[in-house]
Amino acid sequence: MHNIKDLRNNLEMYKKKFKDRNLDFDVKDFEQKDKINRELINKKELLEQEKKALSKSKEKSNFEKSKKLSNEIEKIISNQKNTQREINQIIFNLPNIATEDVPVAKDQTGNKLIRKFGNIKKFDFKLKSHVELGQKNKGIDFDTSTKLSGSRFVLLRDNFAKLERALINFMLDIHVNQFKYIEISPPLIVNEDVMFGTGQLPKFEEDQFELKLNNSDERKFLIPTAEVVLTNIVKNSNLNLKDLPMRFVASTPCFRKEAGSYGKDTRGIMRQHQFYKVELVSIVEPNNCKDELERMLNCAEEILKKLEIPYQVMLLSSGDMGFSAEKTFDIEVWIPSENNYREISSCSSCSTFQARRMGAKFKSTKGSNFVGTLNGSGLAVGRLMIALLENYQNSDGTITIPTILKKYMNNLDKI
Repeated sequence: MHNIKDLRNNLEMYKKKFKDRNLDFDVKDFEQKDKINRELINKKELLEQEKKALSKSKEKSNFEKSKKLSNEIEKIISNQKNTQREINQIIFNLPNIATEDVPVAKDQTGNKLIRKFGNIKKFDFKLKSHVELGQKNKGIDFDTSTKLSGSRFVLLRDNFAKLERALINFMLDIHVNQFKYIEISPPLIVNEDVMFGTGQLPKFEEDQFELKLNNSDERKFLIPTAEVVLTNIVKNSNLNLKDLPMRFVASTPCFRKEAGSYGKDTRGIMRQHQFYKVELVSIVEPNNCKDELERMLNCAEEILKKLEIPYQVMLLSSGDMGFSAEKTFDIEVWIPSENNYREISSCSSCSTFQARRMGAKFKSTKGSNFVGTLNGSGLAVGRLMIALLENYQNSDGTITIPTILKKYMNNLDKI
């Protein structure tokens, strides 16, 4: 969220920056509503001062005058609340602005390749997709999951379920033991304020799974990513500078309607309504966001390096970044059956954008300031499974278990 004073003072700059994010910011509409709002606030304060002055007098005639002033003040307050609501509707839907080193483009065509890792394996047999590999013994079972839950869900069985758990434990161990993230086991259901804090609401409401509750005044949601809960750990707090940086990691199921992805990746487990993800979150001083983003990216990359799976790193363009991000790197993993790289992690710096929404600050010698927040997948479990199954497949349909993963699979060599 942006500081309204900054918007007022730099409207043309923000308009240009929002245009880079594919948003046409209506400056005149904002200015008009903001002017009316400030006039109402000023008028209310003047009437309150007048009423206060009347209250000091004991004359009976002033009682009626005071009563009229109270009625006027109530009407102004009501109008001002409505105007403020309209302004909030504008501000709450404005995306973060991109840093100067982010490529300016409308979509993913402007993304910039940063580096590649690993050699793409050449197979001397006909490749199978992860769906075909999983059909053996119904290791990946879509028929049963459809019967249970509908489309875009999956049931994993036996060694495939064990592989999913192995990957989660492997990633958590790396992030906790090697990179010193603090492991969190968070709630999977959160309230409306928490969803607002990280930017899921109000803009992306249609993509969220909301729970039906008897109390209609209280809204609860299934988390779309652990970023939501991990980042909001510092909601409404004023941290000590010595406590920064704070680094959290969690493995959770994630729930998304995938409202805007109709017809995309309908085959397989690439895009599901429910999926596991190991998520990284950092809370830092704002001026350390750049270095922390590089660190987080390296932590996520290390997983693929240890598994020896080819990947590439992309710097996203201004038009392809997420709503709350100021800068994002995507890690794209090699998927042999598609002969293509597919996104497996997004690592983003959000500067103070989320902190303003959450009311998350830290104390320093310069006073109290908003923290910087970062988040990244470390990694998406389902997509990592796809990459592992396909890159480690054998001609007989078995999958070789990478050496580093064997201890998590009861020393199994193949599945």
